[in-house]
Amino acid sequence: MIQLILGDKGKGKTKVLLDKVNSEIKTAHGSIVYLDKSAKHMYELNNKVRLIDISGFDLKSSEEFIGFIYGVLSQDHDLEQMYLDSFLTIAKAEDPESANAVLGTLSEISEKFDVSFIISISLQAEAIDPKFKENIIAEL
Repeated sequence: MIQLILGDKGKGKTKVLLDKVNSEIKTAHGSIVYLDKSAKHMYELNNKVRLIDISGFDLKSSEEFIGFIYGVLSQDHDLEQMYLDSFLTIAKAEDPESANAVLGTLSEISEKFDVSFIISISLQAEAIDPKFKENIIAEL
């Protein structure tokens, strides 16, 4: 399953994402990974959450990002949830069309590997593919 937190830059999506991950860690049975474009939020995350600063991996395309996701999944068989902050930047999906394509792939990965993706995206609901409208959990 994928869940989306939408809104313009600076509207508080990251705070919502951080609050959600820190509350979910209390009841999680598997591991949780938080992907971000920097390590800036390291001290705001519960120490049981694995933070991955994706900036050090020099990804150049959304295809490479998906490959990176598969790599994380292959190394952690207990992975239950992945939180993706600054999605457009880390996924190399700079426009709504690319973002929707990556969301589709993540949805397929979620079903296949039984992992949830909780994603903050700097887009409005009208830019999201209608098939993902029911996945919106917050719009700021």
